[in-house]
Amino acid sequence: MFKGIILLCIALLLWASSYINPAYAQTAKLTGKDIILEVDNRPDGDDRKSVMHMTLINKRGRTRERTVLSYQKDYGKDTKVIMLFQKPADVKGTSFLSWEYNDPEKDDDRWLYLPALKKVRRISGSSKNDYFMGTDFTYDDLGGRSVDEDIHALLHEEEVDGVKCWVVESAPKDKDYMYSKVIRWIRQDSYVAAKAEYYDKMGLMMKILTISDVREQDGFWTIFKMKMDNKQEKHKTILELEDMHYNTKVKDSMFKVSNLERGRIK
Repeated sequence: MFKGIILLCIALLLWASSYINPAYAQTAKLTGKDIILEVDNRPDGDDRKSVMHMTLINKRGRTRERTVLSYQKDYGKDTKVIMLFQKPADVKGTSFLSWEYNDPEKDDDRWLYLPALKKVRRISGSSKNDYFMGTDFTYDDLGGRSVDEDIHALLHEEEVDGVKCWVVESAPKDKDYMYSKVIRWIRQDSYVAAKAEYYDKMGLMMKILTISDVREQDGFWTIFKMKMDNKQEKHKTILELEDMHYNTKVKDSMFKVSNLERGRIK
């Protein structure tokens, strides 16, 4: 239900919603689904280009750094994303391509290219719960999850860092899904997620997502920094946008599987 990059990882980095009339929002009886639909349908341009910095922190406090160039483009309700790892040397040339579909009955198409194997690997739908490139984001976290895949309930309103938020609980219709529920705090001033909590199948806290830097870029509310804290694995991933631009006229030809093996966009 969120658009990545990652959507690309970025999915998670662009959690702003479309504009809701504040007077309406305060007086109308909104449901949890209403709010999540507004988040999902937010205007975010026709395409996006970004440079993202990843910091992976293990339980001993040791860090690994990665820099990723990504492009994404909307095709109606569907989105295509390509990510190219640029740094450091041990992951340079690694690339990821995703065609994300809004239809909950249709699995997203995903491919991963690892230079050491010199082969493009198609990622099956059953791998959506696997963690992406050592981060604390699963393939499904990074890609778009349809609003209709979950049941949404507005729990209450609460402030986060002095900002009023709607607190919405989303429970999957598919009981085999890795999360039993996700609770999100959606800011009422800009309709951007302030934080989220992920619970495992036993109902235990699994991960906490915090969003600490939200700004307008090219006229769109954009998340520039977020941290996923995996409480069970004692591991953290910090994602920071170093460069972000909208409506850059990204070409359709960028989202070809053949581009993965080249390690560059053509």
